[in-house]
Amino acid sequence: MLYHLYDMQHAAMRPMRFWAEAAQHTFQNPLMPLSYTKLGRAVAASAELVERTTRRFAKPAFGLGETKIDGQTVAITERVVTTTPFCHLLNFAKPEGTPRQPRVLLVAPMSGHHATLLRGTVEALLPDHDVFITDWIDARLVPLAKGSFDLDDYIETVQELVRFLGERTHIIAVCQPAVPVMAAVSLMAAGDEAVQPRSMTLMGGPIDPMANPTTPVKLAVDRPLKWFERSVITTVPVYYPGAFRRVYPGFIQLSGFMSMNLDRHIGEHVGLFRHLVRGDGDSAEQHRRFYDEYLSVMDLSADFYLQTIETVFQKHALPNGTWVSRGRKIAPSAITKTALMTVEGELDDISAPGQTIAAQRLCSALPDNMRKTHFQKGVGHYGIFNGRRWRESILPEIRSFIQAHDGE
Repeated sequence: MLYHLYDMQHAAMRPMRFWAEAAQHTFQNPLMPLSYTKLGRAVAASAELVERTTRRFAKPAFGLGETKIDGQTVAITERVVTTTPFCHLLNFAKPEGTPRQPRVLLVAPMSGHHATLLRGTVEALLPDHDVFITDWIDARLVPLAKGSFDLDDYIETVQELVRFLGERTHIIAVCQPAVPVMAAVSLMAAGDEAVQPRSMTLMGGPIDPMANPTTPVKLAVDRPLKWFERSVITTVPVYYPGAFRRVYPGFIQLSGFMSMNLDRHIGEHVGLFRHLVRGDGDSAEQHRRFYDEYLSVMDLSADFYLQTIETVFQKHALPNGTWVSRGRKIAPSAITKTALMTVEGELDDISAPGQTIAAQRLCSALPDNMRKTHFQKGVGHYGIFNGRRWRESILPEIRSFIQAHDGE
């Protein structure tokens, strides 16, 4: 019912959105004299804000067509190299003859946003790495006949992808996947598998959420699992490919993200209005690029969402050493062949400092020369993997760490 109400509201706003688009095009038309006046720009700016706040944003494209290696421009071809019912593995392939580079599996969050949220992460990694990324599929688009997907399936998917990529693979987990990635590597180590990642970089993830609980952590802990199942889980309507699948809708997750920093988001949209009225096109376009990505969301499988809430946040199963995945105990102390790096941001209000570095304690069998930590001052959660400090301060540390553990 919740999904139907959301879609009905979206449909009811179509006439308003239509008139807003018409007004925007009219008052931005170079043949319209009013478009050159402050009044005309104000009308067009108001219309754009109405249109953007009532739009459902589609999944963006990565749009990474080239990179630079040693000062030379190199073409990039985005291709799907393997697929599962809930994930496409994308490779940003370089031309034949490009010197070998460390192979990186970038595990994107399955937390409401698309993998394209890591566009800046991929772009910065490309000059020095052969980059693969998990492009998770919107659960509302996966037919029910393709089966369920929970946290255990996530772990097994990561393992399958590492085996597919083979030896000399380095894995980077951003935010939410830090926990299942560590679980996957732990199980591969416990089984002494022939293929294990050379290195594992965990960035801003809730390895031990109670080490420094944030607002999302407290929300997950304070409410019983039944509350989440009753309040935020719904069924995909019949007119979507994933009809009748139980999901945690992306629009609910987005409302949670927005409410955490509502004043800032309102201020950003007021800023967009001012940029448009002043004719500051560059600033306006920067705002559009960020929010086109931020407001594009996907649904999560209810099984995955509820199991994550229970296992990661309510039971703290990983740091407590009580996690059993399909009969297999998860023990990070089994990891001996995969080097570990943890990255935290000083201002992270999603996975606060202390949560991710806990992985270093759990991987007790690793020698010091297979460990590295990085604490970045002045950045929040998003700044860990995007933006200037990511490119200038964090990436060089990760690059050197991967190179140090990419030997024959």
